[in-house]
Amino acid sequence: MSEKMVALISGANKGIGFETARQLGKLGYTVLLGSRDALKGEVAARQLRDEGLDARVVKLDVTRQGDIDAAVKLIEKDFGKLDVLVNNAGVMNEKGWTQNTTSETRLENLRATFEANVFAVVALTTALLPMLRKAPAARIVNVSSILGSVSLQATPGSPTYTTKLFAYNASKAALNMFTIHLAHELRKTKIKVNSAHPGWVKTDLGGTGAPMSPVDGAKTEVQLATLPEDGPTGGFFHEGQAIAW
Repeated sequence: MSEKMVALISGANKGIGFETARQLGKLGYTVLLGSRDALKGEVAARQLRDEGLDARVVKLDVTRQGDIDAAVKLIEKDFGKLDVLVNNAGVMNEKGWTQNTTSETRLENLRATFEANVFAVVALTTALLPMLRKAPAARIVNVSSILGSVSLQATPGSPTYTTKLFAYNASKAALNMFTIHLAHELRKTKIKVNSAHPGWVKTDLGGTGAPMSPVDGAKTEVQLATLPEDGPTGGFFHEGQAIAW
């Protein structure tokens, strides 16, 4: 079993996931960069290795059970445990941020969004749970969004009230429910499970108009991935502040 702390970050070849891997690597973790495209993942891992970090790529399309199974076998064989799982990979299929087109949502887009943002997270997390249980005190971080806050979506005047992206917002609300339920199941263990809102970050998903950099966006994920023993579990946070469900 590896003596070093080992972290797997899905969707880590770019954006917030890559920066999360970098920041955890700087803290001494062996970082496994989950990437749908193994070549792009290797380029990203090599960049981190050039910075002196212990990084390697794991081919991981989170919507493919074969990739999940292979990742579990690799982690079991090479490390014998997993200290941190950051479920960072996700999709947004809606294009408009300012117009409510809920009634026009196509079922195939709704299914594709839930497949990546919910079902894949459940599949990957449950498959890796035996490895997480073997770590002294594992941390699971589900990368959500403030758009998944049902209470803020329902409150006129809230920061997200007018941003009605039905498929995306609903998927993140469902992801938050998974966080709550899994944290409750694991409450008597040393494993902590939390949802993270990175913020509105300049990425392919967030767009160029976002005010935050990936460096800042990764901070919430890293904070929740490195919680102390007395840290929270079953919560929803941005930069240390709780977000209403």
